[in-house]
Amino acid sequence: MSKNKTKYTSIGGQALIEGVMMRGPFKTSMAVRSQSGEIVIEDVENRNQAERPKIYKIPLLRGVYAFIDSLRVGSKSLMRSAELAGEADEDEELTPFEQKLNDIFGEKLFNALLSVSMVLGIAVAVGLFFVVPSAMYSGLCYLMPFLKGNILVRSIFEGVFKIIMFVLYIFLCTRLKDMHRVFEYHGAEHKTIFCYEAKQELTVENIRKFKRFHPRCGTSFITVMLILGIVIGFCIRIETVWLRTLVRLCCLPIVMGVGYEIIRFCGKHDNALTKILSAPGMWMQHITTFEPSDDQIECAIAAMKAVIPENSEGEIV
Repeated sequence: MSKNKTKYTSIGGQALIEGVMMRGPFKTSMAVRSQSGEIVIEDVENRNQAERPKIYKIPLLRGVYAFIDSLRVGSKSLMRSAELAGEADEDEELTPFEQKLNDIFGEKLFNALLSVSMVLGIAVAVGLFFVVPSAMYSGLCYLMPFLKGNILVRSIFEGVFKIIMFVLYIFLCTRLKDMHRVFEYHGAEHKTIFCYEAKQELTVENIRKFKRFHPRCGTSFITVMLILGIVIGFCIRIETVWLRTLVRLCCLPIVMGVGYEIIRFCGKHDNALTKILSAPGMWMQHITTFEPSDDQIECAIAAMKAVIPENSEGEIV
């Protein structure tokens, strides 16, 4: 099998709980294996390429939009997959309090809880990846005064600390049985996209031949952002923890924009330069993707077939 892709596709996806979500040019769909063994396919409410705002056509700015939009759609799909995979729980009766809340707020309650969870998650991420590294280095400066004012060492320390924390977090997740299965579905998603890009029939046998590491993966995007963060840190010559954290947060859209363009470029081309640029993210995928089982690949196939232009209305744009 040739390692070169024969065509580029804008289709991307995300691993879910017992399933896969695929985002095509015209629709977004998820395929989840229910407890009965049936593959349940549902469309996800989402803007297609034609409905995306004009900002999506502007380099750098589209990276910020893509990141926020992916976070929104991904979180919603993940929550829904949990419901579909554990459909037996839907038959459980609500407590009087839960029923009252459901009657009053309905779908608004779900959206509110999702928003709160996202805000809390972002707050924890900011604290762990921005405040803690800067505070730790400032603490080291008290113990070793010669480090104070060394922006190069500070940026490298903060960047390496973030990468270590990210790798440790992912590694611990792989130790959990349910999360390990999610990473297996992640592998199924990548292998299925590779098969489609190679213009081969989407069958379990064909898909299994492909590798599970894809340059347009979200893992690669985060890895590139972490590395770019080290470079940005060289330019921030501020020692005060809270002020340095604030400036780094203000630079985050720049990191998102540049990181997105790098991942987009690597996904469209296959040469020496893109191999170098995508290498860190591809290495990281060794702990965020695992070889899937046949039934997991079947879910990825179902999600893919639901969104590819040939099986949808219209043609790819």
